[in-house]
Amino acid sequence: MENFELPQMAKIDTPAPNWHMPYYNASTDTDGALSSDDLKGKWYVLYYYPADFTFVCPTELRDIADAKAVFDDMGVEMLPVSTDTVFTHKGWVKGGEKLLENMQYRMLADHNGSTADLYNILDEDTWMAGRGTFIVDPDGILRGIEVTSGAQGRNSEELIRKIQGLQFMRANPGQACPAKWAIGSKTLTPGIDLVGKVNEAM
Repeated sequence: MENFELPQMAKIDTPAPNWHMPYYNASTDTDGALSSDDLKGKWYVLYYYPADFTFVCPTELRDIADAKAVFDDMGVEMLPVSTDTVFTHKGWVKGGEKLLENMQYRMLADHNGSTADLYNILDEDTWMAGRGTFIVDPDGILRGIEVTSGAQGRNSEELIRKIQGLQFMRANPGQACPAKWAIGSKTLTPGIDLVGKVNEAM
C-alpha cells in the first residue's frame, strides 16, 4: 500500500505549512507565482484578510502599506492574502479605493482556500479566510500566530513590535522579552535564580 502523508497543519514553533500561490503585484501591475520555498532564509508574514471590496480590510492594508519602509528595514516580506483571485485583487486596487493607492506588496490569491485551510482559518461556509497573521522566520519556523475575530482591524505598530522581539530572541538565545518590550528595553534571562524575583530583575 502506498504511503500517504497528510499535509502539515500550522502549529507554533514548528515548520510552517508549505504553500504555492499566484500573486498580483500592485506596484508593477503584474502577476506571477510565489511559494514558501522562494522565501527560505527570510522573515515573512502571511497577512490574511477576509475579502477584497470589504470595509475593515482596506484600512488594514493601508496601515501595512504605510509601514512598508519599516518592514523593509527589518528584512520582513509582508504578503497580504485572501481567497480572492489575482483579477479581483487588481480590480480592487485599481478600481478607485483611495486607501489602496500606496499598495506596493505582492497580494497572494489563495482562491481554492487550501493554504487558509492548512493555517486553520478557512470558513467552509463562505470560503473566506479569517483575519490571521502568521510570522515565519528564516528557517521556515512559524513563530507568531494571531487570529482576530470578526471586523476588528489589526495594528502594524504592534506587529512590528512583535517581530522585533522575535528577531531579538533569535539573535540572543536564552533571552526573553517581557510585556511591552521594545528595542532597547530590559530583557530577562529565565532560570531557577529568577523565580520569584522578576520584579527585582526588571
